Amino acid sequence: MPQRPRVAWTSLAVIAAALQSAPASATPTPAATFATAGPAAAAPELPFTKGRIADGSTKSAVCSACHGPNGNSVNPEWPRLAGQSAVYIAEQLRLFRAEVRTNPVMQPLAATLSDQDIDDLAVYYESQTPTGLEADPSYWHDGQALYLRGDRAREIPGCVACHGPVGRGNLAAGYPALRAQQAVYVVKQLNDYASGARYRGPNPQQASRNGAMMFSIARRLTPEQIRDVASYVQGMR
Repeated sequence: MPQRPRVAWTSLAVIAAALQSAPASATPTPAATFATAGPAAAAPELPFTKGRIADGSTKSAVCSACHGPNGNSVNPEWPRLAGQSAVYIAEQLRLFRAEVRTNPVMQPLAATLSDQDIDDLAVYYESQTPTGLEADPSYWHDGQALYLRGDRAREIPGCVACHGPVGRGNLAAGYPALRAQQAVYVVKQLNDYASGARYRGPNPQQASRNGAMMFSIARRLTPEQIRDVASYVQGMR
């Protein structure tokens, strides 16, 4: 598949319109989002402030059992962390630690991490380079169309607006990188957003910085669209 597809940028206005038409519980105001975010709001400093790559490299030894050397997981059920936004990694580790995001393996491991450990791991993994994976040739063409242009009929904005033309995310906004991510893992996360299982607690849709947006969009995706876009991002370079 092409490594650098041509991009037809989708306006952020489409995202705004999509959120406005979502149920009220899924569209908190910005003030409400951060006021009720709980653990996600407990780390005002960016991981770059205190994080040390060298220390993160040492501490990642335990993580490599699942996430692979340098964060390039070979198990399709575990996410690739190489090249992932440090801001996003730090947020998610704190959510695991606070038991807002649940996983039988990640929760007990995250519970042992200090804020310094999280920052070190976050900056280390962001500094790594994701290695390429292949997209399923049966699905990636449709996945590319959805990623770049969305689906107007279903009020789904193009993923490119937040995650970037080659899936590197947006550091300032906290949108995660998607390039070379395991398709099986992406499918599960989109399904968890759609079902509401991604986070738990009194305000699960507001638990993460951009959670409300993803809960809303994921519910509009068909199973085929989830499969297709997951295949496409797996093959991105």
